[in-house]
Amino acid sequence: MARAPLIRPTDAPPRAHETASRTAQAPTAPAGDAVASQPSTDLPRHVAIIMDGNRRWARARGASEIDGHAAGVEAIRELLRHAVRRGIPVLTLYAFSRENWARTDEEVVGLFGLLEQAIRSETDELRAQGVQVRLLGRLDELPPATRASIESALSATAGGSRMRLNIAFNYAGRTELVDAVRAIVRSKADPEAIDEATIASALYTAGLPDPDLVIRTGGEHRLSNFLIWQSAYAELITRDTLWPDFGPEDLDGALAEYASRNRRFGR
Repeated sequence: MARAPLIRPTDAPPRAHETASRTAQAPTAPAGDAVASQPSTDLPRHVAIIMDGNRRWARARGASEIDGHAAGVEAIRELLRHAVRRGIPVLTLYAFSRENWARTDEEVVGLFGLLEQAIRSETDELRAQGVQVRLLGRLDELPPATRASIESALSATAGGSRMRLNIAFNYAGRTELVDAVRAIVRSKADPEAIDEATIASALYTAGLPDPDLVIRTGGEHRLSNFLIWQSAYAELITRDTLWPDFGPEDLDGALAEYASRNRRFGR
């Protein structure tokens, strides 16, 4: 007996994922810019990093937790420069989760201060490098001084076309989905017309390719509520290295491992 033809759902993954990734636009490096020898086809379009281990790094040295976070900010500077040189179009850094509000007032206030200081000191260099800075998270919940610093950096780097740097600050993946659902409801969308593309267009990362590679430092093996929708097909790489010790050579190692993997997307 002949078998009936298989009828596939029109929005079955990874179809929607692939379509969004192909059509999304990300900053591109200007012609003639020198990058490392690795072919661009082997580079991820979007690298997301969970920067874990600042506090453990500090404790191991008898330093304060804020000292550990300050060392983590220094690590960001060098890694960002290297990512620009490598030609990575989109880089997302998990800097402060909404769960981090549960930490002590001293640590939270210190983190906000470090962010403000880093933005003020680095904005000119970011603009010179062609880096466009965007925030992923609820900006309205931040203290006024922190919010003003972020908004200033967003405005100053808006013309950057070489790299998109997303700072996930006051961010949580589930909160992002809540905000997306609220936006879709407000738009009065037809429930039957809502698909994966509809949801993706309402996320903080709308218009960007999903992460191809998620790196987590500090030896943990979980996403911790980070880009939980967008990372559905991401390659995950974890490293025992604590974030302040994670340098350009560590990024290169992760990129080489990524290039060696065979991404089948369920095929």
